[in-house]
Amino acid sequence: MSDLFKGRLAILGLGYIGLPTAVAIATRGIDVVGVDTNTARVEAVSRGEVPFIEPDLAVGVSGAVAMGRLTATTEIPEADAFIIAVPTPFNEDRTADLSSVRAAAERIAAKLRPGNIVVLESTSPPGTTEKVAGWIGDLRPDLRMPHDGDFGCDIYVAHCPERVLPGRIMIEIVTNDRVVGGLTQRCAEKAASIYRLFAQGEILLTDAASAEMAKLVENAYRDVNIAFANELSMIADALQIDVWEVIRLANRHPRVRILSPGPGVGGHCIPVDPWFIVSAAPELARLIRTAREVNDQRPYHVAEQVVLKAKRFRSPTIACLGLTFKANVDDVRESPAVEVVSLIADALPDTEILISDPFVDALPTKLSGYSNLRLESAYQAVERADIVVLLVEHEPFKAIRQNRLGGKVVYDTRGAWR
Repeated sequence: MSDLFKGRLAILGLGYIGLPTAVAIATRGIDVVGVDTNTARVEAVSRGEVPFIEPDLAVGVSGAVAMGRLTATTEIPEADAFIIAVPTPFNEDRTADLSSVRAAAERIAAKLRPGNIVVLESTSPPGTTEKVAGWIGDLRPDLRMPHDGDFGCDIYVAHCPERVLPGRIMIEIVTNDRVVGGLTQRCAEKAASIYRLFAQGEILLTDAASAEMAKLVENAYRDVNIAFANELSMIADALQIDVWEVIRLANRHPRVRILSPGPGVGGHCIPVDPWFIVSAAPELARLIRTAREVNDQRPYHVAEQVVLKAKRFRSPTIACLGLTFKANVDDVRESPAVEVVSLIADALPDTEILISDPFVDALPTKLSGYSNLRLESAYQAVERADIVVLLVEHEPFKAIRQNRLGGKVVYDTRGAWR
């Protein structure tokens, strides 16, 4: 086993991955500096506060800050290792937007000195870690960057993708296995010395491109299986068959495990990562592309079903329960629920639409321009509605008693009220 990392660590990006990683390392006795361009986020962390909801993170942040192990700044500090955990969205053509990764790499270049470790955690297409080394090398020709089989480099560059589920990040960041891919074997070993500080799962060493691809494959696999369930649900709607009953029966087969359908796929990872594979091999990634298209289309089907139900009424009130991309978090990134609500509002501009989400206290930007949308408590929304649409299975929604839904048209996209 390699020695554990000793020194000072800087993490670029204090979001849903960077901040939990900072806490996990800081609470192991390492001085961690969190860097973010968002001054409000930096100020919150500096006060020991969490700028978003994630179970158990608040305690970790306040404790790490109180111990003096975690600090936050907008400037790049001197450090012995740097972790890049910035967003990697896609461009209009669905190729990866690596501008934030490049900006982070170029920002740390001036601070690097021989022996430093640079780890890319941001989910990226194969070859991105090598580009990071190239971007740094262009700015620092005085440093020897790693090359395949070269143990004489000054800077060790590797990729270690996150593998956590929002709502369980602080558990899974410790317990899950980690894949660490280096531009050389020595790079992988150096990077692994950081994750061995806190990771209880197995640490698997490989090359950088394989680590990058493994992360994309994990999410593409999930996307394909979700697409099967969502397509099955649409077929069942057309045939007027209860999809939940069909799945329940099919899953009694010992080798069948169909997932549950929903209003689409959200979050930063699954709706984005498969496109990185498609863009890398567009002629070959036919199944992955089709699955992504099925899931992208799913909010339109859900909205269409709601509009059809609304036409049964002269002037209906619709309650849409949930805006986040998954249950019991406050994250609305790429949320299919937000897309569904916007599509309904577009189709029924004169219809009152009441929205409830216990984790959201203001309408997302995408919905802010609609005059027929209003945030309400779940109680008020359900009480006043003629049509109730469950889009996210938050625990408070699952606890709604069936007698409160009596006499209303109910469209449960999650199967939570069965």
